[in-house]
Amino acid sequence: MPVSAAASAREILTRLHDVMAARSPAQSKLNQVVEIIGEALDSEVCSIYLLREGVLELFATRGLAPEAVHVTKLAMGEGLVGTIAEQNEILNLDEAASHPDFAYKPETGEDRYHSFAGVPIVRRERSVGVLAVQHADPRRYADIEIEALQTVAMVLSELIANAGLIDQGGPKDRVQSTATVRISGQKLVDGMAAGCAVFHQPRVTIEHTVAEDTEAERHRVYAAFDKMREQIDRIAREAEFGVGDEHQEVIATYKMFAYDEGWARRINEAIDSGLTAEAAIERVQQRTRQRMRQIDDPLLQDRMHDLEDLSNRLLRTVSGQMGTAAQLGLRQDTILIARNLGPAELLEYDRRRLKGVILEEGSLTAHVIIVARAMGVPVLGRVRDVRRTIAEGDLLLLDVTEGSVLVRPTLPMEEAFDAKLLLRQKRKAAYAALRDLAPETRDGHRVTVMVNAGLRDDVAALDVTGADGIGLFRTEFQFLVSATLPQRERQQRLYREVLDAAGDRPVVFRTVDIGGDKALPYLVADSAEEENPAMGWRALRLALERDGLMKAQARALLEAAAGRTLNVMFPMVSEAWEFDEAKALFEAQRDWIASRGRRLPVEIRYGAMLEVPSLAYQLDLLLPKVQFLSIGTNDLTQFLFAADRANPKLAERYDWLSTSILRFVRLVSDQARAAGVPVAVCGEMGGRPLEAMALIGLGIDRLSITPAAVGPIKAMIRSLDHGALQARMVDLLDHPTRDMRAVLADWAASQGVEMA
Repeated sequence: MPVSAAASAREILTRLHDVMAARSPAQSKLNQVVEIIGEALDSEVCSIYLLREGVLELFATRGLAPEAVHVTKLAMGEGLVGTIAEQNEILNLDEAASHPDFAYKPETGEDRYHSFAGVPIVRRERSVGVLAVQHADPRRYADIEIEALQTVAMVLSELIANAGLIDQGGPKDRVQSTATVRISGQKLVDGMAAGCAVFHQPRVTIEHTVAEDTEAERHRVYAAFDKMREQIDRIAREAEFGVGDEHQEVIATYKMFAYDEGWARRINEAIDSGLTAEAAIERVQQRTRQRMRQIDDPLLQDRMHDLEDLSNRLLRTVSGQMGTAAQLGLRQDTILIARNLGPAELLEYDRRRLKGVILEEGSLTAHVIIVARAMGVPVLGRVRDVRRTIAEGDLLLLDVTEGSVLVRPTLPMEEAFDAKLLLRQKRKAAYAALRDLAPETRDGHRVTVMVNAGLRDDVAALDVTGADGIGLFRTEFQFLVSATLPQRERQQRLYREVLDAAGDRPVVFRTVDIGGDKALPYLVADSAEEENPAMGWRALRLALERDGLMKAQARALLEAAAGRTLNVMFPMVSEAWEFDEAKALFEAQRDWIASRGRRLPVEIRYGAMLEVPSLAYQLDLLLPKVQFLSIGTNDLTQFLFAADRANPKLAERYDWLSTSILRFVRLVSDQARAAGVPVAVCGEMGGRPLEAMALIGLGIDRLSITPAAVGPIKAMIRSLDHGALQARMVDLLDHPTRDMRAVLADWAASQGVEMA
């Protein structure tokens, strides 16, 4: 058994080098390859399947029936081999027949074999075949054997491509039509933009995979690392943002990956196995992509995207193929298209020409989205089949507000887009004119309109919108963009700067809501992987168990608010005793600070988030203890309806204007009002004019919403008759209809209520 993955792969590659250099036909070479791999890994079966005319054909085998060669064929997704190729993933099974995708092909005679391991043969980021090994005894192949197979698969991709044995390109690589098409995606950074399609980078083609001189390849990689790190350092120095340094924290985390010795070591090990510098980088990058596909946690995926971006940069550097669109320069208004981007990649573009970004992947918490938001560049993510529908130079009309992009629009479509853009600009101007006007109804009822925030720069929205304060400051954002747990001093600096910027306007700090689907790479849960992380070990549950985390945050908040009022709110409170424990922890830290003669806040106001329905049935216990209450409608909705809000099949099924939601809010609002406790709604529901109107009619007088929603909500409030609305809501909830949305919209139209 080889002592390491590098040694195992090197042993195989040394023998393969002679095979590839020979003048024998490709089929003969493949026949020799399966013998070499089978012997090296002590496997009774080694088989190579190649993609031909859309199906996977058995091309060579050691151990299976010889007559099955060129006869056994599998569709993409059929059997274990088809699954590997379709999903571009590894399988390693001690009992192949037990796998749900197992498909028996009697002509192969493989029923004698139990264990199975297979890796995709990848060419230009798509599977073009599968390399598989099997053994009679049930056993899982060791990691070093799997890594050796992956390395060999890279060499095979070069051999079979040069021999013309596989389908070249395919429908996924070509634009299928020149007609106008609308494609949808996920809203990442709001905005509208028009420009010509420019692809971020051409694919780097690796011409040679087997190294002639290992030391020479190592020196090439070292030189490329030095050059890449210089580039990252320069970008970090020259990056220009507004007030605040969250974006600098993103770049600092990105730099940490660039200087990661573990990453460099893995590339060196791949070179030790006999690969060229380019092939070694690609080999490690493939492993990263496979890990990304196995990670459910979006935050960890985002960190892996940073490493993917750096791998691309390193590969271009070492190959001399540096021509990204940024290096070549943008010649006109551009919508940039990429599978994904790192923050440094985005910062290299000319901000005068870069109008928008379309990503095949991307997520709201990705580092590049933080940077794009700071740059004011709209981003649409999760756009599929980009290369099938968009060609370089195509005119694109990007409307992230609608979650779509128009490709090759007609002239009437361009005119409609321009009109909508002009209307959007006029509306923004009209909303800006409301900045200094109070959100007061026609009959004199004052509503408090505040904003949600999570970044230091977000505080600037108070002056821009004229909002009354920050009703929800998500403190976890600092944790999510950091490579390590933020120290108390760093937290304290952020909180103090936010309070300074807010001035005399209130700021409600929500303690960290992390864990579950917002797991941190440096804070590993003790429990097993959760099937439903939204209802798992997160928020206050995590903080009370990891009380060191909460104690540090409590001290940071208390010291930052010295001499001022501190509003602190605990997330995901399920029962009143959880609030009691969290408050006691804060009070203990307050006493500790006071015992050392340090300044304290002049007042500490404690509140709770009502997101878990169970808390509504303990309000008699909770309300006497809190100074304010906030209803978190995002989580509340999914808990009330047992509907995962991230599931696209359920996203539109449950309406915020359903009778259940509205009656629940009324129940809470009535009890809080009777107890003299102000209650707010923070969440997307309060930022939509029709929904916000309904909430105000239920007695909700405080809304905390996105800054972009403040203008439309103010306009709606100022066109509203509060008394008439309250009477209508009482009647509607006592005699509900199935489509409450339609009824409320009709009432708003009849009353002249302004809806954006």
